[in-house]
Amino acid sequence: MVVVAIGASGVALLLLGLRVGGALTAAIPGLPDAGPVTTWALPVVRLLSDCFATVTVGMLVTAAFLLPGDGGSVSPHGYLLLRRASRTALGWTVAALSLVVLTVSDLLGQPLGTLEPATVISFATTISQGQSLMLQAGLALTTALLARAGVSRGIAVTVTILALVAVLPPAFTGHSAGAGNHQIAVTSLALHILAAAVWIGGLVALLIVRRSRLLAEAASRYSRLALGCFVAVTVSGLANAAVRLGSVEQLWQARYGWLVLGKLAALVILGSLGAIHRARTLPALHAGRPRAFGRLAAGELTVFAATVGLAVALSRSPTPIPEAGIDADPITELLGFPMPTAPTAGNLLGQPLPDMFFLTVCALGIGGYLAGVRRMHSRGHRWPIARTASWVGGLSLLAATTDLGVARYAYVLFSAHMAQHMVLSMLVPILLVGGAPVTLALRALRRPADPRVRGAREWLLIALHSGATRVLTHPLVALGIYTASLFGLYFSDLLGVLMRSHLGHLAMLTHFVVAGYLLFWVLIGVDPGRRRVPHPLLVIIHLASMMAHGFFGLVLMQTTTVIAPDWYTAVHPAWASSLLADQRLGAGIAWAFGELPAVVVMIVLIRQWIRADQREQDRLDRAADRAEATGEEDDLARYNAFLAAARTDSDPRRTSGTEQP
Repeated sequence: MVVVAIGASGVALLLLGLRVGGALTAAIPGLPDAGPVTTWALPVVRLLSDCFATVTVGMLVTAAFLLPGDGGSVSPHGYLLLRRASRTALGWTVAALSLVVLTVSDLLGQPLGTLEPATVISFATTISQGQSLMLQAGLALTTALLARAGVSRGIAVTVTILALVAVLPPAFTGHSAGAGNHQIAVTSLALHILAAAVWIGGLVALLIVRRSRLLAEAASRYSRLALGCFVAVTVSGLANAAVRLGSVEQLWQARYGWLVLGKLAALVILGSLGAIHRARTLPALHAGRPRAFGRLAAGELTVFAATVGLAVALSRSPTPIPEAGIDADPITELLGFPMPTAPTAGNLLGQPLPDMFFLTVCALGIGGYLAGVRRMHSRGHRWPIARTASWVGGLSLLAATTDLGVARYAYVLFSAHMAQHMVLSMLVPILLVGGAPVTLALRALRRPADPRVRGAREWLLIALHSGATRVLTHPLVALGIYTASLFGLYFSDLLGVLMRSHLGHLAMLTHFVVAGYLLFWVLIGVDPGRRRVPHPLLVIIHLASMMAHGFFGLVLMQTTTVIAPDWYTAVHPAWASSLLADQRLGAGIAWAFGELPAVVVMIVLIRQWIRADQREQDRLDRAADRAEATGEEDDLARYNAFLAAARTDSDPRRTSGTEQP
């Protein structure tokens, strides 16, 4: 009965939302009606797909992170959740494939019975919306297979990450991708979907294992996770609604705004129920009364189902700010914002272009780091202020480079893009490495009360000692990744491909930071987990990176072919110089930019080398002092004796006791 009530609430709010939002009456001009089957089946199947995805993610997250394990394996209840997640992932796969067919019928206005297989295949392989659904179906099927592949914690974590990735592809199509300012719309929707899936799915998983004696501790861990998800859902939802509505008045003037108000009301109810969980249900669970959790969680899931139904209705309803159409500005449609004016200092530092991804990363990075420093101080331990300043400065520079006006010009000018690349791959990583975040995390993170539970600190240690970390921190590997970022991106067609996709653009900028961080972590990092490499070799690696960087700049300056011509021709501003002249300016920036950071890194390397030699000498001196005090030979004395003996054995005159003229 509970499951029926939850499902009924979701379907009821879906139908009500479709009616209120006008999705059932809206028609695409010039296209025939797809028929009642497609009209009603498409939102229902979308609701089923979202439910399957949410439950799959929740069960996998709970099995991998919330429940205690059994050595290297998941717990028996974790094993149960993995098997059930495999089944729901199969349902997710079928629903995603069904959406491909229904979406073709809806877009072309053709009833299902009249669709040709070739049309469906063409949509699934050549149109972004179809490709995203096929990608989601493939990832969901892989999740289903891997969830049954074993019971180790490593597999559980791998499958969980795969499932989280699988919920994202549809976020990069539809309303958000077609709206202006998709830097906020797309990323906020992706964050919204991820947080909601973990929040709702985790509660479903806890209800499945509600008879376990481990429920109390798992619910406590889920409560902290749910609070973070609530904040993420609220912030991302408000940001996404602001982009689609355009103004506050649309909340009560537009049908779409009415549905947004309905979701906000549901969010307030869910936040209140979560507060009741923390205040009443968790103490009841620890007191041995699990029924209180079941009743309240069932009611909360009913509201969740209604909210998901409203969300699906929103995805089918026309927005007050329409998606890009026939009369849309082609530059705005391509970039997500109008063509900027000629660059000035005010324009480069002003006219922000906020991106939810980098804003979220920077805010969480700074907040988490400062929380760790505060915890260290509360325990009576000091943390160097220089490290804190380095980390905060690095993330602040990352936010400025990706969210201020310079980010606008990086889309339309190769020179601005190159300046952004150099800052993200050199200055930002050097500052972040100087913050020693891994060391702070290992000292500040608490160990779980239950040793069978792996917390953030335990997973961090596993990652640091993994084979992948050992491979990536090899100096030649780190140097190869950094160098490939330069030559592979600009001397192929990859730059133009990545610039045309918001996801590709995010991946490119993220790679700049990660590749630079890896190289400088190997060279000058102080965190554990790095390979122990002799300082002379590190100096040679750094010199090699400087030579590769300089060679890249020289080759780029001598290039007479425009890089990514399709992209830069389409977005070239009327006030800018020629494409080739701007490209040469970018090449000059790349060639000259690395000098100061390279000198700074070399100074740090030499300083660390001197300090390492001094520490070794101090160790030998202490050993000699101990040997003199105890009358025993130390390592240095034994080494000197070995050299003397070797010299005697190699000199026949000393061996015979006579000197030869």
